[in-house]
Amino acid sequence: MSDTPGHLTGLIGSGIGPSLSPALHHREADALGIRYLYRRFDLDPSDHPGDAFGELLRAARACGFDGLNITHPYKRLATAHLDELSPDAAALNAVNTVVFGSHGAVGHNTDWSGFARALDSGLPDAPLGTVVLLGAGGAGSAVAHALSTLGAGSIHIADADPDRSSELAEAVNERCSGILAHSEPMDHAGMLPKPLLDRADGLVQATPTGMAEHPGMPIPAESLRAGMWVAEVVYRPLRTELVRAALARGCRVLDGGRMAVFQAADSFRLFTGVEPDAERMLRHFARLTETEGTNTRVRG
Repeated sequence: MSDTPGHLTGLIGSGIGPSLSPALHHREADALGIRYLYRRFDLDPSDHPGDAFGELLRAARACGFDGLNITHPYKRLATAHLDELSPDAAALNAVNTVVFGSHGAVGHNTDWSGFARALDSGLPDAPLGTVVLLGAGGAGSAVAHALSTLGAGSIHIADADPDRSSELAEAVNERCSGILAHSEPMDHAGMLPKPLLDRADGLVQATPTGMAEHPGMPIPAESLRAGMWVAEVVYRPLRTELVRAALARGCRVLDGGRMAVFQAADSFRLFTGVEPDAERMLRHFARLTETEGTNTRVRG
């Protein structure tokens, strides 16, 4: 190791025991010769309401943490407990990275840039004329911003909470000229109208469905068709039921790993001030997940 000052970081979320973030950050720090410690804070949301979450943030800062990653279900809740938000985090009203410094606790969002880089590199020629987005929470907001940045024509947003999908669609339309965002209804069983998926170029899954703690499919496999692309945000497990079903039906598929790597690389830079090697992090991720039988070009 070099004489570079050490960095103390971590992750706050619920059900994060299987997270690969600690290993991914540690391996890149080792490669760069940086002393680095990344800790997990796995909370039960029923036992840790907003006040307790804020207390944990303050305690981490008092203990000398350089920053924290924030994941489900705290990305929106975190915004109320910070001193400042980056422009992207403020626009999205969601935070996945907090940096402690001279300006206090500052919230950032690297989910949107992580997804944009993942889609651009993993499915570089994917048509974006009509995209269906499942989920209007923190991850969904980030994906909508990324799709807008990449030049999507129309984004059809569906969420179990229709008010939330409507709010996100309205926010996208206000923020991005030339983009048409729509809130789409779901029936009593949580299903989308089939004609919507029939005309979609692509589908992005940005809900917790598919996570180890929330197994299942967000839509029927029969809704998928060859010729459309499917992007997953969940990466544990990497081969979610949606990923497997989409591959079986001939869709082009982007699993959630690549987004996980790119958002981690952006967070690492914010924590340390050092630019990580994202391609090396992709290779690290591939080795960490090789036992899962992953399928994308460079696992990430």
